[in-house]
Amino acid sequence: MNREYYKWRSRNLKREMELLVFGHAGVPVLFFPTRTARFYDYENWKIIDALKDKIEAGYLQIFCVDSADIDSFYNPTIHPAERIIRYGHYEKYIIKEVVPFIKKKNPNKYRIVAGCSLGAFHAMNIALKHTKYFNKVVGMSGRYDLSLQVQNFRDLFDGYKDENIYFNTPTMFIPNLEDKKILKALRALKIVMVIGKEDPFFENNVLLSNVLSEKGICNTMYVWNEEAHRPRHWRQMVQMYL
Repeated sequence: MNREYYKWRSRNLKREMELLVFGHAGVPVLFFPTRTARFYDYENWKIIDALKDKIEAGYLQIFCVDSADIDSFYNPTIHPAERIIRYGHYEKYIIKEVVPFIKKKNPNKYRIVAGCSLGAFHAMNIALKHTKYFNKVVGMSGRYDLSLQVQNFRDLFDGYKDENIYFNTPTMFIPNLEDKKILKALRALKIVMVIGKEDPFFENNVLLSNVLSEKGICNTMYVWNEEAHRPRHWRQMVQMYL
């Protein structure tokens, strides 16, 4: 299996960022890591191995990016308003640096964006906001409202609300969308959510699915037994849904 390592200094994040590319051809998949995880974790957790046949056959090419969660959502030393602003810098890094990099390496115009756990939030949020870059989004074990406080998962904004948080919370901004052009683009996006029925964010997945459906945006939610929020589950999910 072809494996390539890349690193460059991001002009949007003002620091070096790393990523791994697996495969030589096929549909490009932008793959976001889990909460505060790294670009190499999916490889270490054998999730890339689970896709080995599709990668080697040239069906998929996987781009595993690094996270910036410790600088943004999981940075308790800064105000919540600054946390979401720093997330915005990360989003710009993805859209203005990583997406052009993917386009340069792979001419396939059909693109998938995916992620597990907090990576599912990154994937879903970016796909819903930047439909011109992606054709399909797969969120596995996702949390789509970071202000929720459920079980051991805290509100990442400590009760603070502002416009930036609103426009980066799909269950908040989707219900109020009225622009026909935006809705048409969203209705063309293939949206897949996978969640365990005992996952703390099961209800949040149901809510997002309902919110999308109410706007005529087709989506599919697959419910797994138990919590299904572990690498051993994600190894199976990627084989089925990517």
